[in-house]
Amino acid sequence: MTEAPLSALFILLAVLIVLSAFFSSSETGLVALNRYRMRHQANSGHRGARLAQRLLAKPDRMFGIILLGNNLVNILAASVATVIAIRLLGESGILASTLALTAVILVFAEVAPKTLAALKPERIAYPASYVLVPLLKLLYPAVWLVNLLAAALLRPFGAHRAGSAQDSISREELRTLVKEGGRHISLDHRQMLINILDLEHGSVDDVMVPRQDIVGIDLEADWEEILLTLETSIYTRLPVWRGDLDNMIGLLHIRSVLPGLTQGLLNRDTLEKAIRSPYFVPEGTPLTQQLLEFQTRERRLGLVVDEYGDIQGLITLDDILEEIVGEFTSERRHRQRMVRKLENGDWIVDGGATVRMLNRRFDWNLPITGAKTLNGLILEHLESLPDGRTSLRIGPHTFTIVDMVDKRIRKVQVRQVRG
Repeated sequence: MTEAPLSALFILLAVLIVLSAFFSSSETGLVALNRYRMRHQANSGHRGARLAQRLLAKPDRMFGIILLGNNLVNILAASVATVIAIRLLGESGILASTLALTAVILVFAEVAPKTLAALKPERIAYPASYVLVPLLKLLYPAVWLVNLLAAALLRPFGAHRAGSAQDSISREELRTLVKEGGRHISLDHRQMLINILDLEHGSVDDVMVPRQDIVGIDLEADWEEILLTLETSIYTRLPVWRGDLDNMIGLLHIRSVLPGLTQGLLNRDTLEKAIRSPYFVPEGTPLTQQLLEFQTRERRLGLVVDEYGDIQGLITLDDILEEIVGEFTSERRHRQRMVRKLENGDWIVDGGATVRMLNRRFDWNLPITGAKTLNGLILEHLESLPDGRTSLRIGPHTFTIVDMVDKRIRKVQVRQVRG
C-alpha cells in the first residue's frame, strides 16, 4: 500500500485546522449571541436566527456536537502532524510536531476565531447553524451517548437538568439592560423606559397634591369668590366641597360651565348640576395600579383618602404620566416655581415639593421610605417643630429653613456639601 504524499498530508492538516477553527468560533458565536435580538430576528423570518435558536434551546446537544467535532478534528490533526514529522525528521520530530501544532491550533483554531466570533457573533453563528443543525441530526446517536455519560457524571453534583437555561430576567436586571445596553435608543426614550420600570416602586402618596394645596370650590363661599376661582383657575377640573374639604360633593369640569360663565348666565343651580360624583383613591395605591384604574374608570382625577376616609390629597392622570415622560402639562410654570436656583449654586425649594420629584429632577438621593414632601422630611429628621432659621444635614445636602407659615415649612435653602 503506497504512502500518501506529503503535499496531501499538509493539505489535510490545513483542512483539519480550518474545521477546528470553525467549531471553536461556532461555540463562541452561539454563546455570545444577544438572545433578545436573535428572538426578534427569528420572529421576523431570519432563517439563520431560527436555526441558532433551535440549537440554543438544547445547549447540551449544541455543545455535544461542537465538542465532538472539535475534538475529533484536533485529534486527527495531531495524528496527521505526527506522521508528517516522522517522515521528515524521524522519531525525533514527534516533540517538534507537538509544539508546532499546539502553537498553530492555539493561534489559528482557538484565539483568533474565538475573538472574531465574540466581536461578530451573528456573522459567525448564523452561517454556522446551517452546518451544525444537519450535522446534529446525522450524528445524533453519538451526541446522545456522550450527553448521557456526561449527565451521569454530573448527577452527583445536582446538575441533572442540563439544558434548562432560562431567559427570564428580573425587573432590576431589565432596568440595568435598558440603562447600559440600550445604546441604540435615544437618551430620552431610555429614561422613559426606566421611569416605567420605577413606577411600580411609587404610590399615589408620592406624587399627589397635598391636602393643604388643593385648589377647588367651596359652595358655601360668596358667589363672586366662586366666579373668580372659575375665571382664574389654571386647572380644568376642580374638586367641589361644602364648608369643609372632607365634605366633598364632587368634581367639576370647567368646560361644562364655560358657556354660561362667558355669557354671564351661570348660577349656583347650574353649577351644582354640572358637578360629577367624586372618585376616591386609597392612600398607598401603587402608581401602576392607579394608572390602570384611571383607564378602566375613564377618570383623570381622584381624591386620596386615608383609612378613616379623610382626604389627604389629590392625584391626577397627568401626575402619573409625568413620572414617565417628565413634566408636560400646562401647570408646568406653576410647578417650576417650587424650585429656584440661586447664583451661588444653592436652591430655594418649596416645602411642599415631593422628595420623589427632587430625587428624579436633580439626581439627589433623599430617603423616600418615610415622608413624601420636603416639609415632612425635615420635620421627620428634626423630630420637633423648628424655631426660627434652623439648619440640618441629610446626606450630602444642608437644608436651611428660610420661611415658615402656620407651623409649616414653606421655603428651604438647599446647599450641596463639598467633600
